[in-house]
Amino acid sequence: MSTLICGSIAFDNIMVFHDRFKNHILPEQIHILNVAFLVPEMRREFGGCAGNIAYNLKLLGGEPLIMATVGDDADPYLLRLDELGLSRAHVRRIAGSFTAQAFITTDLDDNQITAFHPGAMTSSHDNRVVDAPGATLAIVAPDGRDGMLQHAHDLAAAGVPFIFDPGQGLPMFSGDDLMSFMKLADYACFNDYEAKLLCDRTGRTLEQLAGEVQALIVTLGGEGSRIHAGGGWHDIPCVKPTALIDPTGCGDAYRSGLLYGISAGWDWPKTGRLAAVMGALKIAHRGGQNHRPSREEIAALFAGAFGSSPW
Repeated sequence: MSTLICGSIAFDNIMVFHDRFKNHILPEQIHILNVAFLVPEMRREFGGCAGNIAYNLKLLGGEPLIMATVGDDADPYLLRLDELGLSRAHVRRIAGSFTAQAFITTDLDDNQITAFHPGAMTSSHDNRVVDAPGATLAIVAPDGRDGMLQHAHDLAAAGVPFIFDPGQGLPMFSGDDLMSFMKLADYACFNDYEAKLLCDRTGRTLEQLAGEVQALIVTLGGEGSRIHAGGGWHDIPCVKPTALIDPTGCGDAYRSGLLYGISAGWDWPKTGRLAAVMGALKIAHRGGQNHRPSREEIAALFAGAFGSSPW
């Protein structure tokens, strides 16, 4: 049973600023903002929401199927997918474009400033859900605007349950767009800021929006997460990581746990706890795809946090 991961494949250019942004951005001068940050550390990582989610779901033993678009410069990423055993049957190359690129600067408080070039991602609507008939579950993660709209409608028409996960792409959509997504989706996932923006744009409370889906998940950073389902909610504690190294990709790792739990038919507390474990594993490593725990190591962290193995 394959899980279709509709979203971006991107190269993440990650830079570390050895200070705090707040020490260099003057609130009273924000209207003439002109700042530069010296970043002596820089590295290039494989990223993008679809790539990160698929990577983590593969670690769990799931069967991710990536649907994404890449540019002329994608050969290193495509080779990596082959090495990881991740199918690229639905990864389309768009001639004359760059693969999506994120330029992320992180400060000592783990605050981030990101510039993003979408590149080939803007052609994500060229991919069609009907070309992946074996999928039994899906996620619509951040991608090109037209592609996200199309994939959501196509998944609903095909009867494939899916998570709506707009992430940083949420500002692209109007309140009506967002309500359409919520009515089409079976599940929805946001961080705390995105959830507030969703409520603001739709004019609805979180409780009202939760009524549109089987579950609405809100991640709360170091405070864990809350899963609204069945007219109530489940508070999921944060799992203590071995180290706090890099938050990039933690949300994608969390979502892989959601997808695995849904596919396995688990209840929401267990599903949320696995998601929390995946986020904790990720944050202890740099980049979105450099952690390499075995299923046994994942189970051990789960047992240490919650008292029993997930499988």
